[in-house]
Amino acid sequence: MVMLRHFLLSIVLHSVYVSAAPTALVSPSVTLGSATFVGETSGTVQRFLGIPFAQPPVGNLRYRLPQPITYTNGSYDAKKYGPSCGQQSVGLPLLSGLTAEAANYVINSIFGQIFPDDEDCLTVNVVKPATATPGSKLPVVVSSTPLPYNFDPPATGGFELGSTSMYDGALIVKKSQDLGQPVIYVSMNYRLTGFGFLASKEVKEAGVGNLGLQDQREALRWIQKYITQFGGDPTKVTIWGESAGAISVALQMVANAGNTEGLFRGGFMQSGATIPVGDITNGQKYYDAVVKETGCTGASDTLDCLRTIPYAKLKAAINKSPGIFAYQSLNLAWLPRTDGVFLTDNPQNLVQQGKVAKIPYVTGNCDDEGTLFSLANLNVTTDAQFKSYLKNTFLPGTSNAQIDKIAKLYPNDITAGSPFNTGIFNAVTPQFKRLAAFQGDGVFQAPRRWMLQHTASKQNVWVFVSKRLKGIPGLGAFHFSDILNVYGGGDMAGHLIRFVNKLDPNPVFGYQWPKYTLATRKIATYVDGLNPIVTDTDDYRAEAMSYLTEVTLANPV
Repeated sequence: MVMLRHFLLSIVLHSVYVSAAPTALVSPSVTLGSATFVGETSGTVQRFLGIPFAQPPVGNLRYRLPQPITYTNGSYDAKKYGPSCGQQSVGLPLLSGLTAEAANYVINSIFGQIFPDDEDCLTVNVVKPATATPGSKLPVVVSSTPLPYNFDPPATGGFELGSTSMYDGALIVKKSQDLGQPVIYVSMNYRLTGFGFLASKEVKEAGVGNLGLQDQREALRWIQKYITQFGGDPTKVTIWGESAGAISVALQMVANAGNTEGLFRGGFMQSGATIPVGDITNGQKYYDAVVKETGCTGASDTLDCLRTIPYAKLKAAINKSPGIFAYQSLNLAWLPRTDGVFLTDNPQNLVQQGKVAKIPYVTGNCDDEGTLFSLANLNVTTDAQFKSYLKNTFLPGTSNAQIDKIAKLYPNDITAGSPFNTGIFNAVTPQFKRLAAFQGDGVFQAPRRWMLQHTASKQNVWVFVSKRLKGIPGLGAFHFSDILNVYGGGDMAGHLIRFVNKLDPNPVFGYQWPKYTLATRKIATYVDGLNPIVTDTDDYRAEAMSYLTEVTLANPV
């Protein structure tokens, strides 16, 4: 706990340092179209916050594709973050003991935050070096690169909650200046939960699936049009994200048959890859529940009816759907699905078909991705309950034979579970470490391996695993712990900034991160101790992950 608090506190103190720097008397401004946006200067960086990048998705534009925005004459304040997009309420698991102390601290720091939200939420934030001018041509980190600008889909909670205000992009920009490789940082809000990922036959027929991903694409188009005004180079954009943000990066890579449309040239993914999702009609039961809750059942056009429901009432109906810490855990209610427009097939099929952007990318995971999410299943305590949970809740449609094989590959042995390599410790329940191993591999590690299997021989790729903070009770090197190494100014921040600038994460001197090839499968491993990064081989639990991919390809959510 002391390690974790120290790590999180370092981010807070760093943020205070940047924000408390002397502020210039004259506020910086930028002209976009015929409008002027006035930001603020803090030390060596400037922030322009809450700039709309699309028309507000309200009224008849609710559940529509994002519409381009035109800026009209006038001066606009860009000193405050815009509201987050509609959030889903989160019920946190009830815990006790040391694990409870650690988990509650993490969960409340990440998922327990409450952000002011509004349906009018499609805004971007741009943080740049104060010295950058329209001729600087810096890379961009959305997160993108050289000076890089950063296109950063926020690290959301399972596409259900999150906000760009979670992180101060000035930390990244200041670090890039210290390294002599300045970047521009761009983050954006996009529609979440049942506002951005409504799924049903009605949604499919209307061609309005995956609106959250469509919002991201529109923000990328905005960057192409306007980033030069901030000093960015629209040809040097790297998209970067963590968790749902990393999955978003991967899905942007397979959209449009892998054609980036010149919107980005690199990707940086932390704990997320192309996930095994099926047709958008798989979410029909959640759509039907929202329609019923809002009183739209009898409408001739239920989707059009949902456009007329007051925001608060619609949000309350969406909140009744299972959240990320519900019993079904990472079998999420609201997530990207194959819609026939943005995603023309299961993303893993698209990767296999070669319909993926052939750009350099970095990808990796935390060692114990599944621990945080397995706190929702503490009532699963026996071998029979483990199998029943997999068959009836997490992987519906699977056969008994498939479940038996998964159970064999993820045995009822706490020494083999996650947090990995912690022996008999961290067994919160007799099945906790087993579930954590299964969920972490199935949702995060195996999809990464699949993506690498079909792309590593075609483009430059670097892979990592983060094993830091392994001593956190119950959680180990938990999901999200690697992001602290970026916003905390750690060595991963340096790798990100160099990749945005050069499409190569390596410094001139110091640890040399080998490219990933299918022949060697070498990965950088972030560890605690005097030697903070070591090179390992990405061959752990190979048979188990391969089989999980086989099963999920046949039974996508």
